[in-house]
Amino acid sequence: MNEQSLSIRDAILQRRSIKNFNGQPVERETLISVLDDAKWAPNHGNREPWRLVVACGKELTELHELLREFGVPKWKELSEEDLVKNMKKFTSPGGYAFIIVPEDARQKERLEDYAAASAYIQNAQLLAWDLGIGSCWKTPPFIDAPKFRQAMGVKPGERIISMLQFGYFDEMPKAKQRKDSEEFITFFGATE
Repeated sequence: MNEQSLSIRDAILQRRSIKNFNGQPVERETLISVLDDAKWAPNHGNREPWRLVVACGKELTELHELLREFGVPKWKELSEEDLVKNMKKFTSPGGYAFIIVPEDARQKERLEDYAAASAYIQNAQLLAWDLGIGSCWKTPPFIDAPKFRQAMGVKPGERIISMLQFGYFDEMPKAKQRKDSEEFITFFGATE
């Protein structure tokens, strides 16, 4: 068993969403290991309601073409320089995982599945962070576009809930202020 380099508390408090990746690829074995370990997320009825489409290494070129098509409006009209600039947000991550969940017709199960997949995503982010790999959970509007869904192999009755980017970074973002717990905790039976 590998010795953990960060405590759970440190990983939670230190993790940041990384938006400026340095372009270094994430090794396939490393990414798969992170995604495999993340499966220990709590999930109702042990349904494990997630399915992933992953791209790293050689798959990135084809994924970049798809992301260009859906994520850069009027890309054909841009100069080469402007296209490269607009594509940086897609080309600098070293790996991707698109997290797909079933859209159960039963509201309770649908919400449980979304919550479980969200826990899976956080597990993946924390595990990656422990290895020095940043991540960013993104939900661009095009993930619901029918042609994008088709290209991702998303079936009827499923939904992409995250375009999870992974990669290495050179600069640590500053922590953003969080609410004090007094602002969101109410003790049961409190009269004030």
